[in-house]
Amino acid sequence: MSDDISISKGIIEQLIDGQIDDDNLERLLKLPKKDSSRFFNYIKVLQGRVRWKDKILLRLSDKLYIVSQGTGKRITKCECGHEFGDYRSNWKLQSKVRVRKTAEEMKAVYDPKPAVPEAGWQEIREYFCPSCATQHAVEVVPPGYPVVMEMLPDLDKFYSDYLGKPLDDAASDWYQDKTSDTTSNWG
Repeated sequence: MSDDISISKGIIEQLIDGQIDDDNLERLLKLPKKDSSRFFNYIKVLQGRVRWKDKILLRLSDKLYIVSQGTGKRITKCECGHEFGDYRSNWKLQSKVRVRKTAEEMKAVYDPKPAVPEAGWQEIREYFCPSCATQHAVEVVPPGYPVVMEMLPDLDKFYSDYLGKPLDDAASDWYQDKTSDTTSNWG
């Protein structure tokens, strides 16, 4: 590879697939800065791997995305197409949850023995897509602890200030936690 800072979509695909060779990986790690188009090439690669047309704004995990469904509607969406709702509300509240509480249940997924959470003091929560059963997240927390929201990204600031390409529906009210709106409707 040459020493310019432009990274091809092919290299990004290899990186996503975990098949990048050592030379290219080392080159990526040693780059002085990221080229301006790398994020958008990354999004193009991800977009080409899903069956739906909603515009990917950000990847949250291997198969979980924040997408735009047109002006004024941004949601969290699974690779299978399942929609978890407004991205500002914790998507875990719309998922299937398995809770492991006993030592025996926890030992089934933790090894070696010293790493097993202590039953009664901790529980393991596993969050799954209701449609395809993909496991999207795991929490080890005390019983009764609130559901953890890992991230609420300020997409407008990220796109305008960092990437230099503001989103079409940018607005100041996008960056606020709406989880309480979801739970208030549970009454």
